[in-house]
Amino acid sequence: MVDTANTIYLGSHTDAIDEKELLNLKYANRHGLIAGATGTGKTVTLQIMAEAFSDAGVPVFMADIKGDLSGMCEPSIMQDFLVKRADLIKLEDYKGKQYPTVFWDLFGRQGHPIRTTAEEMGALLLSRLMELNDTQSGVLTIAFKLAREEKMPLLDMKDLQSLLVHVGERAKELSLRYGNISPASIGAIQRKLLVLDEQGGTYFFGEPALNIHDMIKTTSDGRGHINILAADELVQSPKLYATFLFWMLSELFEELPEAGDRDKPKMVFFFDEAHLLFNDAPKALLERIEQVVRLIRSKSVGVYFITQNPTDIPETVAGQLGNRVQHALRAFTPKAQKAVRSAAQTFRPNPDLDTEAVITQLGVGEALVSTLEKKGVPTIVQRTLIRPPASLLGPTTIEKRNAVISNSVFDRLYKETIDRESAYEILSKRRAEKAKKQEELDKIEATEKEKKKAEKKSGSKRQGLGESIIKSIGRSMGSKLGREIINALIKGFLKKK
Repeated sequence: MVDTANTIYLGSHTDAIDEKELLNLKYANRHGLIAGATGTGKTVTLQIMAEAFSDAGVPVFMADIKGDLSGMCEPSIMQDFLVKRADLIKLEDYKGKQYPTVFWDLFGRQGHPIRTTAEEMGALLLSRLMELNDTQSGVLTIAFKLAREEKMPLLDMKDLQSLLVHVGERAKELSLRYGNISPASIGAIQRKLLVLDEQGGTYFFGEPALNIHDMIKTTSDGRGHINILAADELVQSPKLYATFLFWMLSELFEELPEAGDRDKPKMVFFFDEAHLLFNDAPKALLERIEQVVRLIRSKSVGVYFITQNPTDIPETVAGQLGNRVQHALRAFTPKAQKAVRSAAQTFRPNPDLDTEAVITQLGVGEALVSTLEKKGVPTIVQRTLIRPPASLLGPTTIEKRNAVISNSVFDRLYKETIDRESAYEILSKRRAEKAKKQEELDKIEATEKEKKKAEKKSGSKRQGLGESIIKSIGRSMGSKLGREIINALIKGFLKKK
């Protein structure tokens, strides 16, 4: 029986079955890499490592890209090929076993919802998520600064959208303080927010925000929780997927205290499809990723990247990955052949093994393995048969998943969305108050206009009445005089006759 108190059993050497390939828990926080072409066994390696960490009392977080890992909540059904592998490597007492699994889902459909606030995400990661240029990123940074200064919490998408409208309305004033804020930049950010909303950002931003400590739990019998993120839908939005996982790493880095040297990690974080994190990432973000990966091990967190090609990982990050499991690579093109040579050169050489040649010859469930031993020195690379998993290989049923979710304490903590007063409500209230004041001013102005109009009309009436009397008197006088003149003329005419 393999002792899991201080080591993790990965498998046995292909050419010497009695020789076990072990990962020392003390050096598990020195990070690692699981690489290999599609269909070579990366997912099973990820599964058996998660099982072993859980048995050792280390909580695990991993993304389930294909839905294959949800079966960890059930015991293995002991398929023939698994039993044969167990017999081949002389794995004693091999039997099925279920693991303490917690399901999470950014969209809240296949697990407990995971949310964070836009404020916690920050302008830098949001800029990366929305692929903003430097000018647009600068405007977003100004918006975040204004929100802090005016004490407007940024929680969800509508807070961001409302804040940008507010910044646009005050662009002239804010440009004098912080630099040019153009309508074009505001419009571009709003359009990117709309795209992000369509990709599912509206689910991610809000409250209750995830308490990262809820992912670092153990059971009453001392086993670490295995946190599984349903990522089959999420990975269809690569920027959201990569940014979300890096946010989680950053949260762990910021929240956990310095731990120094420990016998085992506080948590192990598996980052599947790792190349998505680094694709087209701006220099500032790459530097931040490198910093987090380098320093987070002092918080006793191990990070394991899973990818098809080891060259997907930048050298500055790859140099920090001490524990390596390399499954088969295909070398059908010059570029692929170069990748094989590069992968072979990352291992400590084994005089009895042609590493470069073996990488292309490995069978399914077989890998080249090198882990850290005393003083953090890598072991010589060994061709290894990976052990079979004890939990169910493949997905669980929808009914079983739902039962696990509903029975979890996190269901009542995160299921319902909370919408407290934040930037959107504050700015809406300000606009309503401003509109009300303007309405009152408009009423006062309208009243004054009506009053002046009435006074003018009244004066006009008085003036008209006087003129009418004068004209009437004039007409009266004119008529009497006319009659007298006519009468006089008639009398004079009659006398002459």
